[in-house]
Amino acid sequence: MSHAPHQPGAAYDGSFVPSVQGLRGIAALSVLMDHFYDMPKGGMYDIPDPGFLPPLWLWLQSVINVGGHGVELFFMISGFLIPASLVRHGSLPRFFFDRVLRIMPVFVVLHLALFVVGPIVGYKFFRGIDLTSYLAVFAANLFFVQDALGLPIAQQNAWTLTYEWAFYIWFAATFSVWRGGGRLLAAPLILLGVACLLHWPITAFFCIGMLYSATGFRIRIPGRLGLAVGLACGAAMYASLVLFHPFVGLLPGFVLFGMVLAPESGLGKALSVPALQYVGKISYSLYLVHPFVLFPLQVIGLKLVAAGVDRWLLWAAFIGLGLAMSLVASAISYELIEVRLRRLLDGAIRGMVFRPLKVGQSV
Repeated sequence: MSHAPHQPGAAYDGSFVPSVQGLRGIAALSVLMDHFYDMPKGGMYDIPDPGFLPPLWLWLQSVINVGGHGVELFFMISGFLIPASLVRHGSLPRFFFDRVLRIMPVFVVLHLALFVVGPIVGYKFFRGIDLTSYLAVFAANLFFVQDALGLPIAQQNAWTLTYEWAFYIWFAATFSVWRGGGRLLAAPLILLGVACLLHWPITAFFCIGMLYSATGFRIRIPGRLGLAVGLACGAAMYASLVLFHPFVGLLPGFVLFGMVLAPESGLGKALSVPALQYVGKISYSLYLVHPFVLFPLQVIGLKLVAAGVDRWLLWAAFIGLGLAMSLVASAISYELIEVRLRRLLDGAIRGMVFRPLKVGQSV
């Protein structure tokens, strides 16, 4: 991605937007917060109660429990970035090659680790599984079709990647047909997209990003007022997703993302602080890795609460250690897998698949 600033008033050109990276960090931390609430109860990994979650006020439970809707923030970001990425790559093979290198290395490493260690520790669906079922679940999860086949999901957070890949394929196909002059041929694909929105309403958040990507429209509310309005819109979006319907959350989500994209807005500046920039940079690893980090802490917590250790102490330790260990593990995953392994795979595969680029030609 280019680090030149985006030109106001024009469609998004693929330039780096710091506030979007900061929003990635918020989205990942939001999901992590949700698991700080769910996992002490044992529900996320089918470990029966009692857990070590202390008694909380109902309002606090409600606030924490909406964190899982950080995935809608990721969908808005993808809707914003993917159109420019497709244009920048200039061809479907290059675009999908880049998407595979971006998404698959971390996922596959964790996928293999889970299917090696899972049967040993008796994790979830691995208990008593036969070889045929093991291979079926392995393959279905590797290609993100486990839901379609009615098979269990392996990596709990990876369900969103099914939506991401479906969006990549749908948008690339629709865009290519449209640009190729076949607008009538694109109509069935557009109708398919509408049908998907109606059947899976959370996919409508991709549309918010797509709309902003296609236009130069931004919502510029500077200073503390902009930050306050942005926080209010974020709270309204999360509340709408829980209390009402995803479509209700589209309006506050639209206003929120418009302020995120305006660099001079109070919200945009708040999201551009260095700490959030780093969390945003490692956010994909953080999103996928943290359940692996929290699982052993969860098991230890359940054993200690059974031994009589105070639940408040255990929960505080779970959050503190879980956050620190998740950030460290994600930083390591980012450096070793997202950067070094990706660079190695890129160099090894690109030369065999794609002809060398001319000097100055962008990918």
